[in-house]
Amino acid sequence: MSAVDAAVTGSAPGIGAGSTDTPPPPEQTAETALARTLQKIARGDLLVVVMSFVFAFLIGSVLIIIADQEVRQTLGYFFARPGDALSAIWQSVTHAYGAMFRGAIFDAPGYTKAAERVREAGGSGTYVLVPALSAGLRPLTETLTVATPLIIASAGMAVSFRAGLFNIGGTGQLIVGAMAAGYVGFSFQLPIGVHLLVCLVVGALAGGVWGGIAGFLKARFGANEVISTIMLNWIATYLLFFALKTAAFTGANQSQPTSPSIGENAVLPQLLGSGFRLHAGLFIAAGAAVVLWWLMSRSTIGFHFRAVGSNPRAAQVAGISPARTAFLVLAVAGALVGLAGAVHVLGTEQRLTEGVAGNIGFDAITVALLGRSGPVGIVLAGLLFAALSTGGRFMESNQGVPLDLVQVIQVLVVLFIAAPPLVRTLIGLRRIDHPGAGARVRNARRARTGAEMAAVASGAAAAASDAADFASSTVETSTDRSSGASTADHPATAAETASPPPGASGGPPGRDLAKGTGTSSEGGSSPLEEQSEDATDAQEEER
Repeated sequence: MSAVDAAVTGSAPGIGAGSTDTPPPPEQTAETALARTLQKIARGDLLVVVMSFVFAFLIGSVLIIIADQEVRQTLGYFFARPGDALSAIWQSVTHAYGAMFRGAIFDAPGYTKAAERVREAGGSGTYVLVPALSAGLRPLTETLTVATPLIIASAGMAVSFRAGLFNIGGTGQLIVGAMAAGYVGFSFQLPIGVHLLVCLVVGALAGGVWGGIAGFLKARFGANEVISTIMLNWIATYLLFFALKTAAFTGANQSQPTSPSIGENAVLPQLLGSGFRLHAGLFIAAGAAVVLWWLMSRSTIGFHFRAVGSNPRAAQVAGISPARTAFLVLAVAGALVGLAGAVHVLGTEQRLTEGVAGNIGFDAITVALLGRSGPVGIVLAGLLFAALSTGGRFMESNQGVPLDLVQVIQVLVVLFIAAPPLVRTLIGLRRIDHPGAGARVRNARRARTGAEMAAVASGAAAAASDAADFASSTVETSTDRSSGASTADHPATAAETASPPPGASGGPPGRDLAKGTGTSSEGGSSPLEEQSEDATDAQEEER
């Protein structure tokens, strides 16, 4: 195919219906098992969680450096002696986080001191190992103690979250559950085992009733559960303040706002003896995680909860009542949170005080969100928050780092986990959330380039056609001028000049083309050749 033919047909070489050139093969990507594994890890939630902690602790390190007075002093002469500043920064950060680990997981100096003390007393073997491990693992037992009610309360929050209801009433439900369990615990004398069981059941029922109030308002009047649960928090808080000033809850000691101690039969048994606070509520926390899994994954009522949370209108069409489900959701969530309050007062506090709830109710919301409302995630997130809490207190007492820094780290962790694209962007994996985006962009660019080339070829063909028309009209004009004088002497020549060539439909010579193939319908010659022949005939006639 010549260049002129290509221009007339409106297609460039290698492009168009008549082209025999095959398009380039698609780009092949060889995926190995390792590449697929790495891609799966990059797309998973585990990488986001790990990197969220890394970024949170990095920002926490900056705050530790700013809060350290010695570091600020060395930064004043940084350019004179940069080694002093870098050494002070390293020591400040490592000592702070080392103290956090020591106060939350394992106390290595305590382990060493206990072992040396026993050896000096003449002990060896297990006589050294057991006391040393007791001293070293004491922080871990404190972490488990703090995590126990937090995990139970987070399970209750997860029920409401997965049902599409945002329960903010954890504090009020926990306070009511603790009040009911504590009152039964110090006011009645029941047989061992029965007393503890009754206290736990009463605490769960009280929390369920308190959560059911918000559920009833939601189902009957359409009240927003966020507002109603927040108001119920304040009602429960001031109800506790009032109760601790009455004879029923204070007893003989009315000078202090505390209740009598829980009866011995109602106290959760200690797992490691009287020297540790870890109690049997740990097993109840594990059971709460199992109950959450069974309830939301294996039970009919859990299916109703999830259906309403996913699409209330579709659930209603399927015969599930959203109003009834909302009431049940908040009642079940309140029961679990009330159980957490009962476990907390029967195992850890063993009496009612104005601050019995602490931050458990609000921390449970964060733990449930952090754990994605799943049983395993809630257990891990609860242990993490408990470790940050116990380790932060030791870090404050041992290194002088403000305890508020721990709250900042917790908030940063939640912030990063709530924004996976942000984390992946910070680590250079921003396209992981949109798989195949690069290929789609490349394909779009190729298609746009092909369209532009086709447009250029079409423009070239139109330009060639216009040039042919112009040349043909010029030849006709010159022929008419040259033959005007001899028209009378040669009438046949004039008739031939006036009549169009065979095959033309009143247009210029050579323009009766067959469907853009570049040849005429009769002779098959090109327009340029016909123009040349017409010019030769005109010259001969002129002679």
